[in-house]
Amino acid sequence: MTDELERLANGVLWPGFLGTTAPAWLVEELRDGLAGVVYFGQNVGEGLPALSAQILDANPDALIGVDEEGGSVTRLESGSGSTLPGAAQLGALDDVVASERTGAELARRVRAVGANVVLGPVADVNTDPHNPVIGVRSFGSEEALVTRHVVATVDGIQDGGAAACVKHFPGHGDTHLDSHHALPEIALDVAEYERVHLEPFRAAVEAGVDAIMTAHIVVPAWGAQPATLNPRVLGMLREWGFQGVIITDALDMAAIRETVGLGGGAALALAAGADLLCIGNPTNPGEAALPDQDRRDFLAARDGIVAALRDGSLSRERVEEAAARVSALATRLRTSATSDEEAAAFDAAEIVRRSVSLAGDAPEAAEALAVIDARRRSTLAVDSAASYVAEALAGDGIRVRLDVAARPVVEQDAVIDEVAAATGTTVVLVDRPDAEPAQRALIERTALRDPDAVVVNVGLPVQEPLPLPTVEVGAASRLGAQTARDALLGRFRPRQRTTAAG
Repeated sequence: MTDELERLANGVLWPGFLGTTAPAWLVEELRDGLAGVVYFGQNVGEGLPALSAQILDANPDALIGVDEEGGSVTRLESGSGSTLPGAAQLGALDDVVASERTGAELARRVRAVGANVVLGPVADVNTDPHNPVIGVRSFGSEEALVTRHVVATVDGIQDGGAAACVKHFPGHGDTHLDSHHALPEIALDVAEYERVHLEPFRAAVEAGVDAIMTAHIVVPAWGAQPATLNPRVLGMLREWGFQGVIITDALDMAAIRETVGLGGGAALALAAGADLLCIGNPTNPGEAALPDQDRRDFLAARDGIVAALRDGSLSRERVEEAAARVSALATRLRTSATSDEEAAAFDAAEIVRRSVSLAGDAPEAAEALAVIDARRRSTLAVDSAASYVAEALAGDGIRVRLDVAARPVVEQDAVIDEVAAATGTTVVLVDRPDAEPAQRALIERTALRDPDAVVVNVGLPVQEPLPLPTVEVGAASRLGAQTARDALLGRFRPRQRTTAAG
């Protein structure tokens, strides 16, 4: 039986869980006031609306969040690839109506499966082109561009009846480390940080965003703790007048789990001013994940909060305040009216078609495509190497997965020759040609061995020109790959793009 302090802690906890039905422990905790759940790929199946109904039956005020950004990051379409525009595509197009309608469609899809919180949009200004975790998840590298599209997307999501959660405060765009695996530190001049990276978050607050997600990053000028655990950083949001819910990024990420631990991180995040603690995806440990990893992670977080309440290091008033904010959001979402009028006018394919560009000379229209998939390995945040991207690009043609970070050059050249001998135009599929020399080197060798080859880049647009025509897609998504395929088959002509160097 849940005691009083455990029930209080439940009101600020947001776990992931294993399976496509709610496990018994989760149903019990929802009945005892658990704030809700976050869906990840392993929860998604045909029965997702029934799963949501099961959760809401146990707790009608449950917040059900989905990490659904469009483009490279999807949970609802994790098995097949996103059919929505991504942030970088919307930023390249720079049409705020398109961003608002994409937000409305995100809300419609999330509500259609019974969920009510969209963990997006990303408000990070991606000023580091080598950023391993944000990249095309951002609208761009200029704060004004990012700001106007963050506000438009928030408006679309919230007018569509879901809560928006902008992320990752105070800005994850200038990091060269992935906080899933390490604790990034940003040593920018603080005035520049405030001018560039805080601006989209300030605008989102002014626009009435419901929730803001923290980042596990350290800004030394504001203290040694990561933002998620730093009262000075989280206090900025309240100083700006934000009265919504501050949500932590997943506490199972290495930046927290391997420093202060899940339980310690939960208590410290609440003390710092967070309101809702995202515990994370229990499959993240990979093969090390235990059959009951979900419940173990949940209990570790809750036990940490209860222990801190009992020893006085965390005040009851702070947890009650946090739980009240969470409850107020849940109540508003449960009683809000929605309309699908905007979503009805939405054409995702047309938006992505307008965003795609071509660098270099236009190639002859291909009759078939033979794909060398040389993208980097997947990360915890983005399933970069998901096979559906190469499948959608190749169609009926051949495709070969080539890990350029692990395979010797002689084997890579053999793959180039094999694909060049196949029917169709050779396509080198990449995602970081400016940041990973091995991808660029593969393209350069392909140009020498097969001059009629082309490149499809699903990452940030190249700044240094490549020796082959390059279709810039801006998202590792099914829709992006299908659009690139249409361009290469001559079904439409992408807009011409000039690289910074030429």
